[in-house]
Amino acid sequence: MDTSKLTNEIIKKAFEALQKGDKETWSSLFTADAELYDDGSPRNLQAFNNQAIGHERFTSIDKVENNGRDIYGRFHSDQWGDFKTYFKFHLNQQGKIYRLDIGQAD
Repeated sequence: MDTSKLTNEIIKKAFEALQKGDKETWSSLFTADAELYDDGSPRNLQAFNNQAIGHERFTSIDKVENNGRDIYGRFHSDQWGDFKTYFKFHLNQQGKIYRLDIGQAD
């Protein structure tokens, strides 16, 4: 997959960890109190990490916006199948992810 659209290094690391199913690297990029929102509703980030990492991944990157922080593309979930999604990462001044918004995209 062409990841050249991913211009933010932290987001690129997170994306690659998700793709590889690397929970340790993925988790290390988040703050201890990071929040997850799924289609606007709060969700437990730890539960998501345990359920999704290694079982979910992007199959294409359609577009990247917001200085490389928002990724839109096709996605595969072993549980939910294939669909279009977005991941919107929010970074603090230290370069850690403090919030992740995910959801189905049009």
